[in-house]
Amino acid sequence: MRPTDPRTGALRVAVALALAFGLGSANALQVIDTRDGASIEAILSIQEPTRIRIEGAPITDVFGNIYSSGCTAAQATTALPAGMAPSAGTGPQAASPITPAINPAGEIVIECDRDKGEIYVRPVGDGKKPINLFVSSARGTYTLLLRRADTPADTIVIRDKAALQRRADASAPRPAPGSAASHVRSLKALLVAMASERAPTDIQVEDIGQPITLWREARFTLERTYRGRGLVGERYVLQNVSEAPMVLTEQEFDREDDEAGSVVGVAIEHHNLRPGERTLVFVIRREVQP
Repeated sequence: MRPTDPRTGALRVAVALALAFGLGSANALQVIDTRDGASIEAILSIQEPTRIRIEGAPITDVFGNIYSSGCTAAQATTALPAGMAPSAGTGPQAASPITPAINPAGEIVIECDRDKGEIYVRPVGDGKKPINLFVSSARGTYTLLLRRADTPADTIVIRDKAALQRRADASAPRPAPGSAASHVRSLKALLVAMASERAPTDIQVEDIGQPITLWREARFTLERTYRGRGLVGERYVLQNVSEAPMVLTEQEFDREDDEAGSVVGVAIEHHNLRPGERTLVFVIRREVQP
């Protein structure tokens, strides 16, 4: 974390460009990483249905200012006063519809694919205001801010990595007694080897010296790697090249990398750096097996 973060503006520009290029082709796919309770933005076609699904889980409930729904036998027709939170709801796994009720003040039409646990939505009217929609599964509820655009039919995929990981952990076999303690010992041994520069014989050390793009205020270099015992250790040198103090946290280096493996530990030598000062950063990952 730093006093000012110039990456924020660049990130917004990058997201806008990504959306702009993605909308140029038909049947685009918007994959959005999020977590339970978080708000996310997506593009909603004003002409064609937009499909919404949750990766790894069926949609069970949808709440919003709904104009009509083919998912339930009846819909509330009470109009929402301007500025109030949505109150109408529906669910893909509800009973078969009879005749959808109409909410004259509603903003969106919903249809359900109960077999797949997915919904199809289309905005109502010519308004420009974004539409809020709350989409739930058995694992979480996600707030969608849907921005209208003249685009082809599209699919929004909500991906909750934390929920997917919990599901994988729940189905994974429990480790044998003592294996957790052994894993912690391996982590500690590797961290000591990286910090002291005295590696055991079963740890393979490779000098890298590769600059890594991190922040404009920092010079970040991968100094060397340590490999062994099912783990990969990365020793970095970070220098504050800005004119302001820098405060570092371990979470800033806990980044997933499908090729390098998931992070299991981060350690920082000095968390507070004055201009020109350096610190060592140690990142330990699970080794990815070929």
